Amino acid sequence: MSPRVLPTVLTAALIGGILAAAPASATESHQRPIRLLGEKIVPLNLQFQDTTVGGLSSIDYDPRTGGYALICDDRSAINPARFYTAQFPVTAHGVGDVTFTGTKPFLRPDGTPYPPLAKNDPSQPQNEQTIDPEELRVDPWTGSYYWSQEGERTATTLIDPSVREARRDGKYVRDLPIPANEKMTPTAGPRQNLVLEGITFTGFGSLLASEVEGPLLQDGPMPTTTSGALSRITLQSRFGPVLAQFAYPQEPIFASPVPDGAFATTGVSSMLAVDQADPTKFLMMERAFVTGVGNKVRVYEIDTKGATNVLNVPSLADAKHVKPVKKRFLFDAADLGLSTVDNLEGMTWGPKLPHGERSLILVSDNNFSPTQVTQFVALAVPSERL
Repeated sequence: MSPRVLPTVLTAALIGGILAAAPASATESHQRPIRLLGEKIVPLNLQFQDTTVGGLSSIDYDPRTGGYALICDDRSAINPARFYTAQFPVTAHGVGDVTFTGTKPFLRPDGTPYPPLAKNDPSQPQNEQTIDPEELRVDPWTGSYYWSQEGERTATTLIDPSVREARRDGKYVRDLPIPANEKMTPTAGPRQNLVLEGITFTGFGSLLASEVEGPLLQDGPMPTTTSGALSRITLQSRFGPVLAQFAYPQEPIFASPVPDGAFATTGVSSMLAVDQADPTKFLMMERAFVTGVGNKVRVYEIDTKGATNVLNVPSLADAKHVKPVKKRFLFDAADLGLSTVDNLEGMTWGPKLPHGERSLILVSDNNFSPTQVTQFVALAVPSERL
């Protein structure tokens, strides 16, 4: 069987159960708590290999090195858009210091770094234009990097979001196709800065799932303090073809801003497959900020089994009889005993722990701000909680 035929057969087998009816949920037994193993704060504006460390929007464990790959959401404003590698020792008894081990810029198809927004040339192909990096995953098959970026929406500029593959040295490999409804048009598609925040491999690397941070323009308004919203999750083959989309019910904004009318936002900042053998279950990180109140970060487990495939549904706001994914609360970062709950944006499974626990590693994006922190967090998640 050729190398491409085997993944195709595997993908078909995995997809077969995605739209099937969900089984009745089992009665929950006694569950151990999710516990904090430790946290580490990286100094503000840490200098590493002629770059400023900050803006860390995602983290992924790399089994080839035992370390982590992290994306930086600097849009080439401080240094060229880039990723980092780092070591962060985690055991059942605690965590060690964060040590950065490497950094490389993402390169365009022509081999040059991506330009900052102020120097973007709109006449260039979309994959040569400025980027807004958000999440990076290590390919379990090849060790290369798949990464997402949010594109751009202004009155004068429309740049589509993308999922791209890069070699470990940052060299461009390819763009994966994205659904037509996630492309920028004047009246439809993603909102500015609320696009492809999270991606994750599932199905032993044969599938890639992604999520849009907020509802598409055609799918209805953003969440408020009294109502949530529906955003979209996309499932596609690692080779490109889009297979399905599902509606994800986002929570309302958790508090009103102070003063009234000030800035408040919420959205999905990361997603992570629960089990590579089950392409229907994911963790979803909802991250919110409310002026005068602060941050709230909650993680949910979702199940796509039985959810409506909305890939060909033009508008979730106008659709009838759409069944969203099932959603179950897992934890609130405020309950973990952290020194602070900052702008947590990334999560990955880390090393396995004894006694049926898994390590879950989180990272925060400090926006290069002196009022925020770059925070690495390690949790122990008992297997019975998933």
